[in-house]
Amino acid sequence: MAQSRTYLAIDLGAESGRAILGAFDGERLTLSEVHRFANAPVRLLDGLHWDVLRLWNEIKDGLARAVHCDQPPVSIGLDTWGVDFALLDRHGVLLSNPYHYRDNRTDTMLVEAFQRVPREQIFDHTGIQFMSINTLYQLLSMVVAHSPVLDMADRFLTIPDLFNYWLTGQQTCEFSNATTTQCYDPRQRGWALPLLTAMGIPHHIFPRVIASGTLLGPLHSAVAEETRASHMQVIAPACHDTGSAVAAVPAEGERFAWISSGTWSIMGTNVPEPIINAASLAYNFTNEGGVGGLYRFSKNIQALWLVQESRRTWAANGQSFTYAELTEMAAQAEPFTAIIDPDHTDFLKPGDMPERIRAYCQRTGQHMPDSHGAIVRCALESLALKYRWVLEKIEEMIGYHLEPIHIIGGGTQNRLLNQFTADATNRSVVAGPIEATALGNILMQAVALGDIGSLSDARAIVRQSFTPNVFEPTSSAGWDEAYQRLLVLLSREHQNA
Repeated sequence: MAQSRTYLAIDLGAESGRAILGAFDGERLTLSEVHRFANAPVRLLDGLHWDVLRLWNEIKDGLARAVHCDQPPVSIGLDTWGVDFALLDRHGVLLSNPYHYRDNRTDTMLVEAFQRVPREQIFDHTGIQFMSINTLYQLLSMVVAHSPVLDMADRFLTIPDLFNYWLTGQQTCEFSNATTTQCYDPRQRGWALPLLTAMGIPHHIFPRVIASGTLLGPLHSAVAEETRASHMQVIAPACHDTGSAVAAVPAEGERFAWISSGTWSIMGTNVPEPIINAASLAYNFTNEGGVGGLYRFSKNIQALWLVQESRRTWAANGQSFTYAELTEMAAQAEPFTAIIDPDHTDFLKPGDMPERIRAYCQRTGQHMPDSHGAIVRCALESLALKYRWVLEKIEEMIGYHLEPIHIIGGGTQNRLLNQFTADATNRSVVAGPIEATALGNILMQAVALGDIGSLSDARAIVRQSFTPNVFEPTSSAGWDEAYQRLLVLLSREHQNA
C-alpha cells in the first residue's frame, strides 16, 4: 500500500474507554490516543448498571475529535467486554439501561439453571466456562423474575453490538462476542436454541451472527452529520476485547500461550475447533470465538481487579497510591507469606478487597498480610501461580508444550507480575504490546478493507512496529512449594463446592 491510511479504534474497558487512531504506512503501525474517558458502573435502586448513554456520547466525542486530526480515519471499529447486553423493542428503542455483570441478580442462577438443564448438557451445547456473570444466567434471572422488559424485547444485542447498531442502524451480533454469552453453540455455529428454550428464554430476540472483520457499511447519516465524519466505514473487528487483543499477539509460530492482562486475565491458546469434553468441563475452561474462525481455548482469571479494588479501598480511606507505588511496595514485601485463589467468590464483588484477602488467609489457616505491600504481593504471587495451574491444564488437554507465554494489554506494564509469571511457570514471557486490544481492532479493520492480507501479515506488522520486553525465569526458589499450597486450596474449594 503506497499511501498511509488511518483507522479509529474505540476500545471500551471495565474502567475506561479510549479512542485511538492507528496510522499504517504499509510497513509499520503507529498509535495515537485522541480521547480517553472513565467508565464506571452506576448503582440504582434495582441494581448495578452501565451508563451506556454517556458512553455513547463519549464514542461520538472521540469520533468527532478523530475527524479533526491531520489524517482523518477511513473506518471505525469498536470492542468492549463480554457477557453484558441490551434489549430493544420492535422499533429499535433501548428498553432499559443494561445491567453490569457484577450485579447480584445472578448470584443464585447457576443453581436455578442446573435444575432446568444439567451442567453437562449446558457445557455440551456451548463449551463455555461456568460463571454466574454469563449472559445465559443474566437472562435466566429475568425469566425467573418475570421481567416485563424481557416480555417486551424484540432484539438482543451485546454491548458492542448495541453501539454498532447506533453507529449504522444494523442489528447483528459479532461472532467473538456472541460466543461469550453461553447462549451460542460453537459446533452448530449458531444460537443454542434448545438450551434457550429449556431455560425459558425467548430465542426470537437473537439476531444474525456475523464474522469478526465484517464490513457493516457506512456510518449512519445522523451520526455522520453530528460528528462531521462523512465517508467513514464501520467495521466489526473482534468486538470482544480479548478477541481483538489476541489478534495482535506478535507470535511467529502457533504453539504459544497468551494472557490478556488487565482487570481480568484471560489465559489460553488458539485452536481450530472448540475443545468440549469431560476434561474441559471438569476444569471449567471456555471456548470463545476469535478472528479467522479460530477458537480461544482459555480460562478467565480475576486478576488485577484484586489490586485495583484494594487501591480504591485505600483511596476511600484517605490513602492514595499510584499503581507504581503499590508494585514497589510489593517488590519489597516478604515473599510467599500467604496464597489465595484469585477466582474465589469472595473476591468477585466490589468492596473492601484488602479485608477480604486477609479474611480468606485467616480462614485458610495462613498468616494474614499486614501491610499494603504484603497484600499486593499476595495478590500478584497468587495470580502468577494460578497462571501456572491454567497453563498445566491447557497442555494436558491439547497434548503439547506451549512456549513462550505472550502477555498483552495494560497488565504488561506490571513488570513484577511479568517476572513472577516467568518464575512461577518456568517459561519465557514476552510482554507487549500494551495497547494490544486497540491494535488488534485496527489491524482487523485494515484486513477488512484489504489493506493487510491476513492475520499472519498483521502479526508481522506488530513485530515490526513494537519492541516487546522479554522476561526469563530467574529463580524457582519458593515457587514450587507455594504452588503446592495453591493446589491444596483449590482441592478444598472443589470438595466444598
